[in-house]
Amino acid sequence: MELAYIPSPSRGVIHLGPIPLRGYAFCIIIGVFVAVWLGNKRWLARGGRAGTVADISVWAVPFGLVGGRLYHVITDYELYFSEGRNWVDAFKIWEGGLGIWGAIALGAVGAWIGCRRRGIPLPAYADAIAPGIALAQAIGRWGNWFNQELYGKETDLPWAVRITSSLDGRVPGDYHPTFLYESLWCVGVALLVIWADRRFQLGHGRAFALYVAAYCAGRFWIEYLRVDDAHHILGLRLNNWTALFVFVLAVVYLVVSAKKRPGRETVVEPGADDSATDGAEADAEADKSTETSAEDAKDEDDQGKAEDKDPAESESESESGSGAESTSQSASASESAGKKS
Repeated sequence: MELAYIPSPSRGVIHLGPIPLRGYAFCIIIGVFVAVWLGNKRWLARGGRAGTVADISVWAVPFGLVGGRLYHVITDYELYFSEGRNWVDAFKIWEGGLGIWGAIALGAVGAWIGCRRRGIPLPAYADAIAPGIALAQAIGRWGNWFNQELYGKETDLPWAVRITSSLDGRVPGDYHPTFLYESLWCVGVALLVIWADRRFQLGHGRAFALYVAAYCAGRFWIEYLRVDDAHHILGLRLNNWTALFVFVLAVVYLVVSAKKRPGRETVVEPGADDSATDGAEADAEADKSTETSAEDAKDEDDQGKAEDKDPAESESESESGSGAESTSQSASASESAGKKS
């Protein structure tokens, strides 16, 4: 008995006049914005400047998109260069096909260029942006749902995704929603990295390495469920081997880095602390100037009150003062006469 299933969208694109709005592209764009937003918050908390993460992302994101597409085209070249295929389709990124391995690898090159231009250590930037990348992947995976692609084996589970398209050899039916599994896993990875970073003060690229290791662990079993065409080596899909290899590298980096460079960077962006100090000094100077102005205003007010006093009062005060002085002098004279007598 069929209880429930996740329906697939009837189409993955909406046309706004002549402009196509594709669900896959929207997921990628939203993911990028979330990654930059969270990365900026973490960068500021580490002592960096606002806007630095976005500036470096201008380099990292285009490089990452190119790298992700290159990895996909190279590892699935038969989809574009075999007989009956059109090689121009290799450039149609909106139809799906981004390899996260290539996106991270070439995206790191773009980030390195941006960091070098700003005099910032790449590992510190990678640590700040790591949870945001995981969340970007979680959002981006829903692009596969819009395209009805990258699903798993057939299942009758109530959260199965129903595939209705028959394009490119798809067989309509209910399948494991591997896009959903990976999306939820990536959210968990982001939370894990944020928690571990706060708990252990991860630095020098270790937060990023933890993200990589945790993602690879999940990708290994999720990849095992997928049924789309892929190259196999010794019975395992190519991406399984990639995940295993990258996982080992990430764990080795975590261990070696913790021994050689324990702790966290004290300065992540040159000049950021100076700017904060200058701002504090400027605020203190402004407060001092305000206090001085208040004191000057008070003095002027007192002087004005003295000038506005009634002349009769002034004369009376003067006479009172003179009378008191005369009385004092008379008393002194009497006392002197008394002593002489």
